[in-house]
Amino acid sequence: MGKPTGFLEFTRELPAKRPAAERVNDYKEFIEKFTDEKLNQQSGRCMNCGIPFCHNGCPLGNVIPEFNDAVYRKNWQDAYEILSSTNNFPEFTGRICPAPCETACVLGINQPAITIEEIERHIIEIAFEKGYVQPQKQISRTGKKIAVVGSGPAGLAAAAQLNVAGHSVTVFERDDLPGGLLRYGIPDFKLEKWVIDRRVKLMEEEGITFKNNTNVGVDVTVNDLVREYQAIVLAGGSTIPRDLPIPGRDQKGVYFAMEFLKQQNKRVANIPTKEEDIIVTGKHVVVIGGGDTGSDCVGTSNRQKAKSITQFELLPKPPAERNDQMPWPTYPMLLKTTSSHEEGCDRKWAVATKEFIGDGKGNLKALKLVDLEWKIVDGRPASFVEVAGSEREIPCDYAFLAMGFVHPQHEGAINQLEVELDERGNVKATEKNYQTSIAKIFAAGDVRRGQSLVVWAIKEGRDCAQKVDEFLMGQSLLETADGDAISRYLV
Repeated sequence: MGKPTGFLEFTRELPAKRPAAERVNDYKEFIEKFTDEKLNQQSGRCMNCGIPFCHNGCPLGNVIPEFNDAVYRKNWQDAYEILSSTNNFPEFTGRICPAPCETACVLGINQPAITIEEIERHIIEIAFEKGYVQPQKQISRTGKKIAVVGSGPAGLAAAAQLNVAGHSVTVFERDDLPGGLLRYGIPDFKLEKWVIDRRVKLMEEEGITFKNNTNVGVDVTVNDLVREYQAIVLAGGSTIPRDLPIPGRDQKGVYFAMEFLKQQNKRVANIPTKEEDIIVTGKHVVVIGGGDTGSDCVGTSNRQKAKSITQFELLPKPPAERNDQMPWPTYPMLLKTTSSHEEGCDRKWAVATKEFIGDGKGNLKALKLVDLEWKIVDGRPASFVEVAGSEREIPCDYAFLAMGFVHPQHEGAINQLEVELDERGNVKATEKNYQTSIAKIFAAGDVRRGQSLVVWAIKEGRDCAQKVDEFLMGQSLLETADGDAISRYLV
């Protein structure tokens, strides 16, 4: 415990952000770094409590009190080694993870929680600056070849772990560059793409092969993969968005959120797109869906200088603080105000969209909406009825559907492999061994568990890699979290 009285002396602070009026003029990350003094204070707040619930709150089981202590002591190599022993990509989670570890922090019982996510981001960036992050090239190879389909966080984590285990790994990505939703779903102002490129370069130096512009099931047959590789990991994510089939859905101006976000990310990277430009400058924008993807649409619309931005959420407005139905350390469903909301957005809760209204020429001009009255059972919304007389229209030139994803794309690799699906349309594979209905084919991440968090995707990739290694070799040492056991794979 670095500073026994730290949590009594200092309160929670976050790094400064560039002013909203300034940052909406570009797509750069805008969260600044802690000063050395502030970083020391924030890490010193960690109580090193007897039962650190943050371990359980984090799907990866990050060893949080220990790396906080190392940060307080300014022992950056220790901090990096502790963090990287359980997390392959702290530079991703330190930027875009919603930090379930913080909601489980014991200090959160009566004080603001430790700034775990920010400390994590600082550890990995300082480690890169100091040269601690180096490719592991001295790896004893097993002669086994593994194909990983999809280069999102689950696929990257599985590939990294399997490579360290000594297998020869090829990652297949249907887009032009690796990263999955990290690259073309998360806006640059939250995750600049040089961060992904830096990690992919390291992985390539360690011996992992990336094959971009390669759609498995189209550019490469599944039969070729099955013949050539001893194991296949499906990590393509949950990519089919939830639609809103109401009158007027075919009006021009109604798009899925990812159509908008992916196009803008390509524009920032100077990558040409074949689709017609979706530009909302000077237009009325409505984002339907109150989650992170919807928030990303808000931030992107702000940067494109939309005339107005409104965000709808079907559910009622959540409370700002825990209540009796959300006691510590359960994950609380609290009101979340993101940096994109701070930049400007009219947020509406308990609202349903009834119709997309066109201008008679096929273009969207307005939305018809209605207020909802929710019945609350045990503190949670259970059912709703429409409020009589609340129907109205609001102007809308662009509507972005950000209501989540229903399941992975079946057309192509999944259908051709004929793996069994679960009742939700995800690839069926249990957490016990991550195996599909075909023994040598495994599944990890959103393709298996459904839409989830980046930290869950990394965990799934790591766990799946351990099961693949066990399948190929009869046993595996990848399951340990301390990072020492896997050293026997290194020459």
